[in-house]
Amino acid sequence: MADPIKLDIMSDPICPWCFIGKAHLDRALGDHPDHPFVIEWHPFQLNPDMPAAGMDRRAYLEGKFGGKDGAVRAYAPVVEHARKAGVEINFEDMKRTPNTLDAHRLIHWAGIEGRQTAAVSALFKAYFTDARDIGDPEVLADIADSIEMDAAVVTRLLATDEDRQAIRDRDAHSRTMGISSVPTFIVAGKHAVPGAQPPELWSSVIADLAGANAG
Repeated sequence: MADPIKLDIMSDPICPWCFIGKAHLDRALGDHPDHPFVIEWHPFQLNPDMPAAGMDRRAYLEGKFGGKDGAVRAYAPVVEHARKAGVEINFEDMKRTPNTLDAHRLIHWAGIEGRQTAAVSALFKAYFTDARDIGDPEVLADIADSIEMDAAVVTRLLATDEDRQAIRDRDAHSRTMGISSVPTFIVAGKHAVPGAQPPELWSSVIADLAGANAG
């Protein structure tokens, strides 16, 4: 068994490239069950200034990309890469773009219980496949329940400011490290791998790490 190697992932649950990147990574990890990675997810909000209640998705996209045509052009590569990655993104039914601070709090609390990756997976599915509003506390509590967390505890925590500033501080720390887009993967605390890299790249990284350990 190889020595464990930390894989830190900066991500946002509403980032489609993060969803695609995770699918690629998952495929490589599935092909290499003896991989050395110990994964930790870190908060990075694509829209840190988003209103707490989120906003209408169409208005958000058209404002960000300069109108409907710009939004369509921007998302065409996402649709194609999602199809190739085998993940379902249901853009048509998405009505709101949420503020993801509370979703990141849920990921943090899930990590305390050893369910962090399960939380990330459930949030991606809820948002991209099921078109649910992951800024809604009731939706987040339901997601918590689906991964065997205590939904009542999560509901109580979401009604407080618990860990809000910690999430903001961790997000800010990533930006001071020079990270400006997600997903960004940090291997062994040293090597940054930006973007939704294909499974073949991860298989190559795993092989290189195995060779280094053997050496």
